[in-house]
Amino acid sequence: MKKGQNLLGAVILLLILFIGHNYLKSSMLFLRLVLGMTLGYALTRSFMGFAGSVNRAYNTGSTKLMRVLMGMFTATAAISIAFLYNADPASYDLWVNPINLGLILGGILFGFGMTFSMCCASGVLTDLITGLPRAFVTIIFFGMGVFLGYPIQSRAWVKESWFTSETGAKLAGGVYLPDLFKWDGLNGYLGAMIVTGILASIVVWLSMKYEDAKKADGTFKGVGSEIEQYKHTEEEYKPFVFFSEETYKKVFVKPWRMSTGASVIIAVFTVLMGVTKAGWGASTPYGIWFGKALMMFGVAPETLADMSNKAVKAYTSPFFESGINVQNIGIALGTLVCLLLAGSFREVFMSEMKISAKDVVLFAVGGFLMGYGTRLANGCNVGALYTPIANFSLSGWVFLVFLVAGGILGNKVAEKVR
Repeated sequence: MKKGQNLLGAVILLLILFIGHNYLKSSMLFLRLVLGMTLGYALTRSFMGFAGSVNRAYNTGSTKLMRVLMGMFTATAAISIAFLYNADPASYDLWVNPINLGLILGGILFGFGMTFSMCCASGVLTDLITGLPRAFVTIIFFGMGVFLGYPIQSRAWVKESWFTSETGAKLAGGVYLPDLFKWDGLNGYLGAMIVTGILASIVVWLSMKYEDAKKADGTFKGVGSEIEQYKHTEEEYKPFVFFSEETYKKVFVKPWRMSTGASVIIAVFTVLMGVTKAGWGASTPYGIWFGKALMMFGVAPETLADMSNKAVKAYTSPFFESGINVQNIGIALGTLVCLLLAGSFREVFMSEMKISAKDVVLFAVGGFLMGYGTRLANGCNVGALYTPIANFSLSGWVFLVFLVAGGILGNKVAEKVR
């Protein structure tokens, strides 16, 4: 145990909760802070990240994360039925995104970019603590990509969908799977759930075949964090003592299995659906953050609004009055608290402090491509992948295909330039 870090983690946690409770403008903002911290803690404690689903598979042969994500997507979709079954789906802010060229190109660009930066829109927030130089460069150029991409979101080839459905037309224009199965006796949700399960099973099957092939040809390397998470150790029996080092390690130090982290993320998503009538998003505010940074150098908010097709208020509103802003900051804070309570903060924080000029260029390119890609695809790995699939949008599965394609292409290019 590293008692200094552990104590500091407890103090910072209490301080964050005190400040959030007393100084955030509403209880909803405080809830967003708590949910964000929970997401950050879960992602860090379970070594999870959406970018790793492709990068780990390509570089190590392990597809365990991809398989866990498929289970998480399917379970979240099933839980969403509890909210949607007796309600008008159009009354929720469901992310039934359009299926078009923008979605395809956005998926490719995002997948390519996350290879260079080794993170995604949510991962860059946890990486502000675990890999500061890389994350700092990435988030600056991610924000630039989002900001410059704002105007293109109003273009027809990004906004209008090639395919739509009745409910989808009332939302963002995409295909809402339950609309295709209204004859199934359960308002379309039985059919939609079966399709979701089949598509997830296909991804799992392909993942297993790929991993088996890597093991067969001797190129499977495995992931160190996954080995640590899933190793089984025989422990000598000791009577349970609540106030003991062993108990502390079990509660705060021992890595969670990815399935545990996924369960916590599902719980947070469920609360978001119930309270906000929307899922999890992360990337859109990064462009606003970039604009606010430009204001520090004298750029007028009116100029920013004209450049980005946004309202002036988007750049002049107080930062901590935006729910997504607070939630995103909470993700980084959750990571900080997790590492301090585990006693690993100093080691992890210092592990990526040295980067080369080439690294800076790669992270900048990766960040920009991801940011711009989110505007084409109307979201990132949470806004164009996880939330749409959980909302029964066909667009999420289309995005996944081109995300993986972009990730493979990006990894091939990265091998040559690194």
